[in-house]
Amino acid sequence: MDDRVTLAEKRNHMVARHIVARGVRDPSVLQALRRVPRERFVPAHLRDHAYDDGPLTVAQDVVLPAPYVFAYMAEALTLERDDKVLVWGAGAGYGAAVLGRIVRTIHVIEPKAEVAEKAAAAIIDAGLSNVHMLHDDDLRAWQEEAPFDAILIEMAVAEVPEALKSQLALGGRLVAVVGTDPHAQELVRITRREKGQFDREDLADLRYVPPVDDPGAATRAARLDIATAPRMIQTRPRTDDALPGLIVRHAERFDTVDDADLDPLMDRIGDARVVLLGEATHGTAEFYRMRARITQRLIRDKGFGIVAIEADWPDAARIDDYVRHVDVEPAAWQAFSRFPTWMWRNEETRAFIDWLHRHNATRAPARRTGFYGLDLYSLYTSTQAILEYLDGVDLELAALARQRYACLTPWQADPAAYGRAALTGAYASCAEDVTRMLVALYKKRHDLSRRDGARFLDAAQNATLVANAEQYYRIMYYGSRASWNLRDSHMFETLQNVMLFHGPASRAVVWAHNSHVGDARATEMSRRGEHNLGELCTRGFGGDCYRVGFGTDHGTVAAASDWDGPMRAMQVRPAHPQSYERQFHLTRLPGLILPMRAGQELDVATALSYPRLERAIGVIYRPESELESHYFEADLPQQFDDYVWIDKTRAVTPLSTATLEGLPDTYPFGV
Repeated sequence: MDDRVTLAEKRNHMVARHIVARGVRDPSVLQALRRVPRERFVPAHLRDHAYDDGPLTVAQDVVLPAPYVFAYMAEALTLERDDKVLVWGAGAGYGAAVLGRIVRTIHVIEPKAEVAEKAAAAIIDAGLSNVHMLHDDDLRAWQEEAPFDAILIEMAVAEVPEALKSQLALGGRLVAVVGTDPHAQELVRITRREKGQFDREDLADLRYVPPVDDPGAATRAARLDIATAPRMIQTRPRTDDALPGLIVRHAERFDTVDDADLDPLMDRIGDARVVLLGEATHGTAEFYRMRARITQRLIRDKGFGIVAIEADWPDAARIDDYVRHVDVEPAAWQAFSRFPTWMWRNEETRAFIDWLHRHNATRAPARRTGFYGLDLYSLYTSTQAILEYLDGVDLELAALARQRYACLTPWQADPAAYGRAALTGAYASCAEDVTRMLVALYKKRHDLSRRDGARFLDAAQNATLVANAEQYYRIMYYGSRASWNLRDSHMFETLQNVMLFHGPASRAVVWAHNSHVGDARATEMSRRGEHNLGELCTRGFGGDCYRVGFGTDHGTVAAASDWDGPMRAMQVRPAHPQSYERQFHLTRLPGLILPMRAGQELDVATALSYPRLERAIGVIYRPESELESHYFEADLPQQFDDYVWIDKTRAVTPLSTATLEGLPDTYPFGV
């Protein structure tokens, strides 16, 4: 097989393995990547690495981006064949060459003469004649060709230059890497709107580590890359070989969840009003079982009267009716019936719910522990719950609610579609209607809450959820930061409302993912301007908030490969060498609880405080891109007060219809 065939095969493998597999789907981008010989843009000694999954240093201060990074940026430009495109910064010339295979004409401005000359030669050598190169340091050097339908900035910038934004056509897109700190850069897209207005989307968070500049470094080099769900990349901090032994000396060991001694943890929690219990995945049985054991102790021994979970309010309300023995009519819908059903509709959750049902049966109604949902995805279900409530207490207000919520009716099956339509102007925003309805409901708060405070709380929280969810679905297309912050703020406000309803002595335990219950200020989330429930609780409750994180090394997890995909019991890869999880795995202990609050075990907390990677698996798990998709940087002792480690774990057991036969009609998991 000759060299040309070998390189062509490598090129096709690059596209399939490193680009298509990570979600790039634009056929014009993929076809261009298959046609442009990447090896023509690198020095001879790097030719064998031209199609590796990482960046390459091709000359001083000239880096050829990782294939996926450039493919993602090219797709973000949403190019059409007749678009006029400007590229600022020639780089190696590869980017302009790929774009030149997509559109008819490319204009490139390169400030450095030598870089421009080499890039132009490489582009010609690759067989393209439609790329026009100009050596100039003036951002308006191609002003006579403006306006441009798309602009790509091939170099990182502190801020997107106004001089380039002004050259965009109406509807034109500019894609750039923004940020002077290489550890906290963002890939953004600017779109020009009418009257000189611009939309900004935060497409991805980037992390830069020096690229390969010699063949021997190929196995040592980290990557500039973009992850999928969530989009973040991590540095590779050094490993402390002495740390596992230090963890062993200070940890409380256990062999199984059932034999773990929780007394020391209960002593450390003390009189805290809010206890946040995390999980490193949304589908691990041992995490649910350990949270259940801790929660049972908090309820029995410390009088906790609130269990709040990362789930929608109406679904959790079905559970609440059951566990508190509320006499209600059987519902016509199933609790937790939308994707991901297994997250709460599983045997492990059911066991805890049944325990809480039995426990509450021995207590007076006012002293029974309630069960609440903190999340905001249930736009349609919450709307229906409000209407059903108002039909029974205030027909005039019910009629007003139907009028106000009618705006959302076309989108009840797919609220995300409403967000797209409202943003593009294809459909009017419902923000004013749902906000006015919330205000109207609260104007009658005194009268309605006197009749039945619990039912008014349910209706008011559903109305708040609808208002926040409407905003959430509108802003989710602007990037992850705004929607994430709104969601976690909603969870915190919901928790506050429930605790206020239960009185000044109320105490709550929360079940949610580590990424929600750990303090965001101790993670790279903070550098992106994100906050979370754990941070808000820590700020709001101070020392009365106690946060417990969870982790595992390997085993199985219930997850899907794509959103709305089927659940599978997937193998969890052993932890990354530079991760916290790897340090705990090296203890060789099957399970442990490590106290980390300042003043308890200061030496181990100090040793752990050097930032490392931490794994986060949600309802989506992609082992093939785990480093990019599922790790972020954190300072564990600042993130949590205690850490529960279970080395090998297994997937939760989803409930099947057969296991529910013979149960009461009001059973929340019924069909």
